[in-house]
Amino acid sequence: MEAYAQVLNYAIPFFVLLILIEHFVAMRMGVKINRGADMISSLSSGVTNTIKDVLGLTVAIISYTWLVKHVAIFEIKATWLVYLVAFIVKDFSGYWVHRLEHEINFLWNRHIIHHSSEEFNLSCALRQSVSVVFSFAAFFMIPAALLGVPAKVFAVVAPLHLFAQFWYHTRLIGKMGWLENIIVTPSHHRVHHAMNAEYLDKNYGQILIIWDKLFGTFQPELENVQPVYGVKRPVKTWNPILINFQHLWLLIKDAWHAQNWADKFKIWIKPTGWRPKDVAEKYPVESVQDVFRFEKFHTQLSQKLLVWSWFQFGATLLLMFYMFNNIADISFSGLLLYGLFLFVSIYSFTTLLDKNPDALWFEILKTGFGLALIYAYGDWFGMSRFWEGGTYLVAAYLLVCVPVVAYFSKTEGEAANAIFQKI
Repeated sequence: MEAYAQVLNYAIPFFVLLILIEHFVAMRMGVKINRGADMISSLSSGVTNTIKDVLGLTVAIISYTWLVKHVAIFEIKATWLVYLVAFIVKDFSGYWVHRLEHEINFLWNRHIIHHSSEEFNLSCALRQSVSVVFSFAAFFMIPAALLGVPAKVFAVVAPLHLFAQFWYHTRLIGKMGWLENIIVTPSHHRVHHAMNAEYLDKNYGQILIIWDKLFGTFQPELENVQPVYGVKRPVKTWNPILINFQHLWLLIKDAWHAQNWADKFKIWIKPTGWRPKDVAEKYPVESVQDVFRFEKFHTQLSQKLLVWSWFQFGATLLLMFYMFNNIADISFSGLLLYGLFLFVSIYSFTTLLDKNPDALWFEILKTGFGLALIYAYGDWFGMSRFWEGGTYLVAAYLLVCVPVVAYFSKTEGEAANAIFQKI
């Protein structure tokens, strides 16, 4: 937990720097690849996933460590060749997990967040799931376990494999010659993120594209078919927490409404998008039919509200870094409360980005929760040990948020005024 948090102290600023470089290069090229609200949503999703991972809130159904202990036939040392084998096995496993997440209805909920952006840029790479409660990747790593590849090798390979999937989420790099035959390139991954009929559910590879070519899921980017990004059932929200559970909520409702008892169970394991016929007729769901007439989700935001939302994201990011750098000094229960506070913060400011009339209530909840934590702990999780006025600054930030959000809720459109009619 602590070691991973320290790695992220360097990885996150590096990713943010690359996102900024991509943004400025795109501006110089005259290409629009980012929208403010979409970037905030993507980066906020990355924060939620990072917090979940650092707190260890994913349970492996069978861990690789357990497999090695119980099924290894050989015992081998960690040489460079072993690391190479581990990387290939990890990539093979990643291909199949990724493919199953696309092809099985209930598993799609784990992955929809990553495809929910209607843009394609480096920031959307950070849209990662918080709804992955159970990990089953180790099942596809049994060959490595039989060979006795040490678990510590995968502990090194896994984060490197993950971080190496960041760079190809861009529209600024064209086809890459002979590399197109070996690795996943931006061109391959643009196909994967597109919802065009020609591109849908193709190119599942994470580092090596050879798995797609072996198992029949490869599709090159076509010069005459422009990729259109997003999901067939548009999420229509900037709130990453809502996006994470949107598909699951639809499955729950469809299972409840289904008249046939078999359908109530089949819906979970059927191909992604399947709905019982009676439910689909009675409770239709919007789906994109013509991708070239598809209108991206948009909320008319003032420049002031966009600046405020960036400030809110920045404050949340700083508070997350404080948690990571003091993780050894905070109890596990304290870390869970801290993580919950950060989730509430993200839920609140992305709800305001949605112009949801309940945004002010969530901001009041966030402020009340934060002040209650300060009262319960006597300061902000030990901050007074380093900076006497730090806790007062956090409290001041929390108190300022409520009137500012009240102002935006009052001024940003007629729909937002509904909240004041309830007061």
